[in-house]
Amino acid sequence: MVTPREAAPPRAAGPPAAIPVLVTLLALALDATLLALGVGGPDALRHHPRALSLLAIWVTAYPWLRPRPRPAAARREVRPDPWVFGAVTLIPMFTPLLSALAERLGLWPLPGGEALRWAGVPIAAAGYALRIAALRRLGSRFSPLPALEHGHRLETGGVYARIRHPGYLGAWLGNLGTVLAFGSAAPLVLAAAMGLAQIARIRSEEAMLEGEFGDEYRAYRRRAGMLLPRL
Repeated sequence: MVTPREAAPPRAAGPPAAIPVLVTLLALALDATLLALGVGGPDALRHHPRALSLLAIWVTAYPWLRPRPRPAAARREVRPDPWVFGAVTLIPMFTPLLSALAERLGLWPLPGGEALRWAGVPIAAAGYALRIAALRRLGSRFSPLPALEHGHRLETGGVYARIRHPGYLGAWLGNLGTVLAFGSAAPLVLAAAMGLAQIARIRSEEAMLEGEFGDEYRAYRRRAGMLLPRL
């Protein structure tokens, strides 16, 4: 991700304040509905403490992840592969449903019992926290599409100091934690597919960044890991 550190042209007016709130509420309602369907209905959800814990994480995190007004039009934007974009968008949406359903059907239970299942909850929470930290670092400069705007410089501070793509790492940990919280090995294929889609998208972004910043980006890449800090 990149962010402006210099004077930028005036920003375009963002959407009305009510629209991001409405989008957040709709996303939360949809995800809660899918989760309830996965565990067996609203009554089953009320009696599933791990599912309720995940729901509490969403209620806390989603307001921080809501869409923000965008700056003026980008001078360069990369259109992602539609399959990759669809994977990183839809897999997190359906992972809770399919993971809960796999637990209910008893598909390929993972070893570790309740301890492993409860470990998935803080893993998911840590993932959301990391993603929020990355988005807060970028603020309204975050874009769902890779973009460069006038006055952009490479973002290398905060959570970007040691990891080049902390937002993607956070999203993946949130997905993995959700899978583990229901204790079935079957949905691990979703976490793997999401990771592969993220790497494909990262390569597209990094090609753009290297083309824009050249040696500066290559030096940053040598000292900061893609998704994990370099030792």
